[in-house]
Amino acid sequence: MKKLLLFAFISFLNFDLSAQVTYADDIASIIYTSCSNCHREGEIGPFPLTNYEEVKQRANMIKFVTESSFMPPWQADPGYSRFLEENFLNESEIQKIAQWIEDGTPRGDIAHEPPFPDFPSGSALGTPDLVLEMEESHLHRGNNRDSYYYFVLPNPLTEDKVVKAVEFRPGNSKIVHHALIFEDRNGIAANTDAQTSEYGFPSFGSFNGNENDFGFLEEKQFPPYAPGQKALRYPDGLGQILKAGSDIAVQIHYAPSSIDEFDQSSINFFFADETEEVTRFVDNDIMLPFNLPGGFFAFSIPPNQEKTFVGRWNVTSDLSLLGIFPHSHLLGKEWEAWIEHTDGSTTNLISIPEWDFNWQSTYFFNQFLIAEKGSKIFARAVYDNTTNNPNNPNNPPRNISWGDRTEDEMYYMPFLFVPYESGDEDILFNDITSTNNNVFHHGENQLLPLSPNPVQGNTLIQFHLAKGGPLNIAIIDIQGQLVRQLRKGEFFNSGLSQIQFDAESLSSGTYFVVLQGKDIQLAQKFNYVR
Repeated sequence: MKKLLLFAFISFLNFDLSAQVTYADDIASIIYTSCSNCHREGEIGPFPLTNYEEVKQRANMIKFVTESSFMPPWQADPGYSRFLEENFLNESEIQKIAQWIEDGTPRGDIAHEPPFPDFPSGSALGTPDLVLEMEESHLHRGNNRDSYYYFVLPNPLTEDKVVKAVEFRPGNSKIVHHALIFEDRNGIAANTDAQTSEYGFPSFGSFNGNENDFGFLEEKQFPPYAPGQKALRYPDGLGQILKAGSDIAVQIHYAPSSIDEFDQSSINFFFADETEEVTRFVDNDIMLPFNLPGGFFAFSIPPNQEKTFVGRWNVTSDLSLLGIFPHSHLLGKEWEAWIEHTDGSTTNLISIPEWDFNWQSTYFFNQFLIAEKGSKIFARAVYDNTTNNPNNPNNPPRNISWGDRTEDEMYYMPFLFVPYESGDEDILFNDITSTNNNVFHHGENQLLPLSPNPVQGNTLIQFHLAKGGPLNIAIIDIQGQLVRQLRKGEFFNSGLSQIQFDAESLSSGTYFVVLQGKDIQLAQKFNYVR
């Protein structure tokens, strides 16, 4: 019996040691993938998390903010709908961090520690085709107040271009809270700027009869900027038109600062490669108080009340939705949006059960979501204008209406979409439910075979990186000639990544997907038959 008990104890001890969570084997990959993109030199994180010593020093704080889901700052409920480039920790990852800290932050075998990613110092998407920069530095006063400013960036293009991605680059990440980017074809912003002596002008803001305000809402909007997110490319075959001679008007929200700060931000534009056939063009619609029962002036939030507004968009043609960007201010408490189909069924779009003004994001669906003609899109927003809201800028609370200032409020939700085409409901931009992650091996670079093979239409390329860094991804033919340049110098983090391409542009034949990076050269053969 004693021998049996001793054997059981030794077995338990061995199991416990083998199950120990270490920085090298478990924690480093979580930190480098989900935290270090912001927590490194020159980015918005207030301290770096780039190595064992830095993470160990902040261990208790990391445990607190991950267990409370305060960090990473992903607001959308993954149980409601799913998106591209999601950045939240699952329960297993949260528990590993907690266990590691409770066990005394053991480092483990340094040889097992993943290398720190080769984060780019500039663009995360490669070399831009067009860079527009603010003509002058903007002085943001150190008066502990925020401000919204528009800046007009003239567009030098002499011919229209198809835009695949727009990447806003903050000149001063300490004060740039977020940015909205518009194409102004009617000179509204430039005419307004001409009436001021300074470079740029305060945001329109009031919407109380100013014709510029209402006219500007009809201008096309590009995906907005929020800190900590990599700009996304539009899926294969899709893009937005940037008209020659139009202006780019960018509205920048500057966060409060106790000292004077300067900012000179820029915007990178990436155009469709000549090897890509773009056949559909992205449009946008913005849900505003005009969509509310009672119209624009119904948007009023009395003091000492919580108030809910539900807007409705009556869909007049078949649409395939790409993305959604909820926006409200400090009184915001919840957002939810869904499609009510003509047969009475519903499709979830987004739920943000705990709105946080400080962490706004852009949300691109992981697949087309279809809103057919006659369906209705609803957006519900909840606001808390009571003293129970710790973010309420007014004490005592006062009546709040629409405005750009942070102490005002907004009901604002842009949608990106393209006209529906048959088969859109079957297109995946990222297979979140894929179990293929199980076949990847820790510490290895791998490119999965394309499946099915021969490929059919829209196809996902899946790969695993041991170390994050910039990649070139291309399709070449059997003679080694370039057929499609899918990515050029774009940063991908360690772990599993997926990109989508449309094989319909290929001729029947044998091809290779080729993935190249620093110390990486991978290829997979596939066939396509028309």
